[in-house]
Amino acid sequence: MEYDVQDIALADRGKLRIEWANQTMPVLNQIKEEFLESKPLQGARVAACLHVTTETASLMDVLKAGGADVVVCASNPLSTQDDVSAALVKHFGIPVFAKKGEDEKTYYEHIHAVLKVGPQITMDDGADLVSVIHKEKTDLIDGIVGGTEETTTGVIRLRSMASKGVMRYPIIAVNDAETKHFFDNRYGTGQSTIDGILRATNRLIAGSTFVVCGYGWCGRGVAMRARGMGANVIITEVDSLRALEAVMDGYRVMPIEEASVVGDFFCTVTGDFHVLRKEHFLRMKDGAVVCNSGHFNVEMDLEGLKEATKANRTMRDFVEEYLLENGRKVYVLGEGRLINLASAEGHPSSVMDMSFANQALCAAYLLSHGGKLEKKVYGVPREIDERIARLKLKAMGVSIDSLTDEQKAYLASWEQGT
Repeated sequence: MEYDVQDIALADRGKLRIEWANQTMPVLNQIKEEFLESKPLQGARVAACLHVTTETASLMDVLKAGGADVVVCASNPLSTQDDVSAALVKHFGIPVFAKKGEDEKTYYEHIHAVLKVGPQITMDDGADLVSVIHKEKTDLIDGIVGGTEETTTGVIRLRSMASKGVMRYPIIAVNDAETKHFFDNRYGTGQSTIDGILRATNRLIAGSTFVVCGYGWCGRGVAMRARGMGANVIITEVDSLRALEAVMDGYRVMPIEEASVVGDFFCTVTGDFHVLRKEHFLRMKDGAVVCNSGHFNVEMDLEGLKEATKANRTMRDFVEEYLLENGRKVYVLGEGRLINLASAEGHPSSVMDMSFANQALCAAYLLSHGGKLEKKVYGVPREIDERIARLKLKAMGVSIDSLTDEQKAYLASWEQGT
């Protein structure tokens, strides 16, 4: 079996961590039991470009239980957990091409390595796999039934492809499932981002001014957790409705030009390009801490920052100090990449349980429905979303009401009024 991991000797440690994470993934475990019996993915070749974490390992195990031949690479150069990569190879028999800290050349070599499987299904987190297929490996397209996409940034890219008529196979936007973005993006990103900042810096958040750039579901989560730790939170936005919602949620809202002067911590979660630019860095307080929790490291203009820098040095793991030409210092965390995965471990397994349950069930859905789907971006089928919610509630020991026949009749009628 071909693979490329940092150190295969880390496998036993990785296996224990996978088992630990798996203990709080009851929905995925129930799906695994079903897959072992029904084998809905029998013989399917799956190429996955995801963050190689303990939770991802559980998903790969479920796909394999369903009969799939799975190959995995990293969807971000800093998000791989090397012991997990090793464990997937040694203990699960799954080929992995991922190393934490890999350079860009190696990153794309690994993407090409997983594509050698000749996938019928692609699983993406950021749409790099789909992008490479459409740009460089078009000979694979006829054999692909469909794909799934895990994150907001990837869905944005895919919708752009669909709108321009260049998408050549159907893809399900797992990110848009209510059991995904309402929970993973908000509670997962919120907790793991703060975790990453704390592990990298060991700085006190209470009493600080914490600027969150973007008030989507990820931004909501980060703002919520920063406020919960005692920070004074400022939101910057370009969307008037989201800005209004942030105001109504009790946050201060202002342009980034104003926020850049007062912030102690800055976190970008927009999915867009150069949200923090050279002029903003030059306005920041001495000692400001800057990080990103959006998928790509383009949300801050690091080249512009370097242009304004007299000297830089690494202060701690994942903390780089930039001495600016005005004499102030700015600290960039995790090379501007996903800080929750660069310096921490990503989302807690209990929330990824729902996200990856969507991935597993959507893979099975694509195999059974792929030939009938158009070449566009689809939402997760409602029945899958609702099923995952029911399974999660059951695992949590929570019961809910059901509509009576009378209530169903009332909701289906128009005759009854006041």
